[in-house]
Amino acid sequence: MASSSPAARTTPKPPEGWPVGSFPTYEKAQAAIEKLSKVDDFPVDELTIVGVNLMQVERVVGRLSWGKILGGGIAYGLALGVFFGLLLGLFQEDWISPLIVGAGMGMVFGMVSAGVPYAMSKSQRDFASTTQIVAGRYDVLCKPANAAKARDVLAGG
Repeated sequence: MASSSPAARTTPKPPEGWPVGSFPTYEKAQAAIEKLSKVDDFPVDELTIVGVNLMQVERVVGRLSWGKILGGGIAYGLALGVFFGLLLGLFQEDWISPLIVGAGMGMVFGMVSAGVPYAMSKSQRDFASTTQIVAGRYDVLCKPANAAKARDVLAGG
């Protein structure tokens, strides 16, 4: 009987099963699962996609400058200020004043909240990037009872 303690529910465990296919992309591994799901009575809940040889990839998307930093901060602050200004305006007859004050205060807040961290890290990081975890390959695992059937279906073209 499985334990229902919090530690037992949150402790990660390695995937189980036999490899039935190895694919260069996640999309191809998904397509293999789709192919197996179309087979009548195949227990797809016995399948697992496992990313192997994980890598953290950081792609540089552009150079940072004071203009970009402050412009982005102002835009974010403006949107936030307009939202709160409209929210406060719902409770008053004059909704324009809270909107204008909210927009103005939001722009100032956005500019400061974006500019201060950038100024503090100035010579350390002058580029913007996105980070993602990718795998070198994706293996499809199946519980042993149906692994041979899964391999046969995937090999069948």
